[in-house]
Amino acid sequence: MHFEIPANDIEKIKKFYIDLFGWTMNKYPGPTTYYLIGTVPVDEKTMMPIRPGVNGGLFNKKDATMPDMAKPINYISVESVEEYSKKIEALGGKIVVPKMEIPGLGWWALALDPEGNHFGILEYKQK
Repeated sequence: MHFEIPANDIEKIKKFYIDLFGWTMNKYPGPTTYYLIGTVPVDEKTMMPIRPGVNGGLFNKKDATMPDMAKPINYISVESVEEYSKKIEALGGKIVVPKMEIPGLGWWALALDPEGNHFGILEYKQK
């Protein structure tokens, strides 16, 4: 699993969650402002949690590629984004952002459930 928090004032929100929960925040390489949120330790190669827990990301709302992505989103880990995308649509959901690569990490897609709730699916690269 993975979660994302959008924010207008990145520094303010970073400080809030670091001070509140003691989370770590490390900038992800790339052109956009995206921080990996560490709530539990991770494997250095895949960034997958090495003990129970959920890590996430923090990004600037202005970097959202569509308005609905400027809301908190929960991501569910799956074995195959491609297969689960088909399953989502077969069960009455909708894929709103098709499979995209996250360099060095894996692939993701954004979906809607039959009630219109957004969620993401995330496939980590194998070690």
